[in-house]
Amino acid sequence: MSLLTGPMHRHLNGHKDLTLNAPVNRSIDPDVVYIPLVNGNAKCAPCVQVGDDVKVGTKVAERNDHFYLPLFSSVSGTVTGIEKRMTSSLTPADHLVIQNDHKYTEEKPFAPLDYEKASWEELHDFCKNAGMLGLGGAGFPTYVKYMKPENVDMLIINAVECEPYLTADYKNIEANMDLLKVGVLGFWKLAKAKHACVAIKEDKVKQIAALKETFNGTGVEIRIVPNVYPMGWERTLVYQVVGKRYDKLPIEAGCIVNNATTAIAFGNALKNGMPITHKYVTVSGDGVANPQNVYVPVGTTAHDIIDACGGYTSEDVYLIAGGPMMGRTITKDEFAIAPQNNGLTVLKNQPLEEVACLRCGRCTESCPAGLEPVRIAAAAKLKDKDALDKLHVMDCIECGMCTYVCPSKISVTENVRQGKRYIQLQARMAAAKAAKGGKK
Repeated sequence: MSLLTGPMHRHLNGHKDLTLNAPVNRSIDPDVVYIPLVNGNAKCAPCVQVGDDVKVGTKVAERNDHFYLPLFSSVSGTVTGIEKRMTSSLTPADHLVIQNDHKYTEEKPFAPLDYEKASWEELHDFCKNAGMLGLGGAGFPTYVKYMKPENVDMLIINAVECEPYLTADYKNIEANMDLLKVGVLGFWKLAKAKHACVAIKEDKVKQIAALKETFNGTGVEIRIVPNVYPMGWERTLVYQVVGKRYDKLPIEAGCIVNNATTAIAFGNALKNGMPITHKYVTVSGDGVANPQNVYVPVGTTAHDIIDACGGYTSEDVYLIAGGPMMGRTITKDEFAIAPQNNGLTVLKNQPLEEVACLRCGRCTESCPAGLEPVRIAAAAKLKDKDALDKLHVMDCIECGMCTYVCPSKISVTENVRQGKRYIQLQARMAAAKAAKGGKK
């Protein structure tokens, strides 16, 4: 860890004005959806067969290793196959292919639940079986955070959305304030926390006023945080709200953190008996004709979404799954929107001339994790495992700040990412060797 650091955050030009005040496009109606049969690195087994008819809300797959997570159909229609496709995280995975009948006939896979009358155990089981997962980008099964809520002081609902260009969370909050309230109060009961708050950036004056009105009298506080990046990162947000640092998980600082969109999904499940089937997705940047937010069935392809937004403005663009800081650049727009995907950023390719490192230290000063990115990048090029371990390369959250501030225009984040991949490869090789009894 670096001993001499700067503020470890920075105000960025968010470009959120491109989509924040534009109406949400709810007209996208794909002929086919592709439901990713994966959650993180874990595969999900299909619960339906080719030829089966499904409805919106039909359980179609489930993760059932050390964690459980059901997945549900986002359209009504017919299962036509399982197809290997690239995901937004640049990994190939099986996808369940569903032909959309465009009727959107629904079925409730579970009954609504009154969180106030339910016991803690009933509410926790409901969260698990309703398929709640981290919709801020992680995709982690939500019920796991609440399995042992001991000594929880603060439940933090993250409505910060600090990534440039993205406004999907804000539009979701505006449209579903009542569901947000139900979801937050449900999570508060699950957390057994003394306090609860919704954290949102100071410049979102309209949303702040609506949140204060909605949560008036509930005991939930609206915490206004600075408009800096990466304020939405758990570590930064926890420190901002409670003034505590932690090693691995927020619970060490007495906190549980959930994204606002996850809370809305939980509210919808509790109130309406419906799982996660649709997503608000921001489509923005100078590489797309009509920047806007869209509301689409999970499994809609990026191609269908971009086409509905007027297509590309140039033949040479970067298509980024997510925002420009933490998102992944993908060469083809055939990947499908997963529940945790919040944005498609499309930027015109403007090549930058990279020069030698100036040793200015800006990347170290700006790193929110307190790392030394330039040293990590150098160790990654040398494939120096010991140095990478000592520099805590795996603590990097790939926020993109080091690349953003670099005056030499070096792709520092990508170099650090390569170091992480090298460490992960070495770990897999060591595990494989151990499984064979240490024999080559």
